[in-house]
Parts: sequence; structure tokens; C-alpha cells
Amino acid sequence: MTAFNIVRFRVKPGREQAFIDAHRNMDPVMPGFLRGALVRTGERTFCMVGEWESFDRIVAARSTMIGLLDDFREDLEDLGSGLGVTDPVSGEAVVEMKP
Repeated sequence: MTAFNIVRFRVKPGREQAFIDAHRNMDPVMPGFLRGALVRTGERTFCMVGEWESFDRIVAARSTMIGLLDDFREDLEDLGSGLGVTDPVSGEAVVEMKP
């Protein structure tokens, strides 16, 4: 089965469009990356969901993903509770649902 990474963000006031544009213009060349979606989850809050061939591919791409994050890090607010500007999780799919 595939694997997924999910990253939660809160964007600084007035920086939402720059944040969205940074993702729209991103050209992630990462082996094993199948697709991704930026999801607006609330006012100034977003989640990025990535689908990967395997969990090992996520692990191998972490330094590249951090580099991509550095391009828009200044647009992000600290999430608090010691998280910093991102709240990332990832893992292998255990159930896949299709219509």
C-alpha cells in the first residue's frame, strides 16, 4: 500500500495568497511522490497531504521537503505547544477506500 504525509500549518495574517502560490508553483522532484493536495482547513489554517509509493520514499525525501518549506517559512506562524511552524505526521496506509 501507499504511504501519506500530512503537515498542518497556520499562516500569518495577510500571507495566505503567498502561501497558496508557493504551493501552486512548487515543482517537487522527489522520487516516489505520487500527488499532493493543499487543503484549507479554517481561517489561515491549512494541511498539505502527500501520497507516496512507500514510507521509505517519504523518509528519503525529508531533506528535500524541509528545503521546500524554507521557501515559505516566513509566511507561517508558530503553532504553539513547542511544535514550531509545522505539525507533520506520516505513515503507511492501512486501509484504502475507493468509490
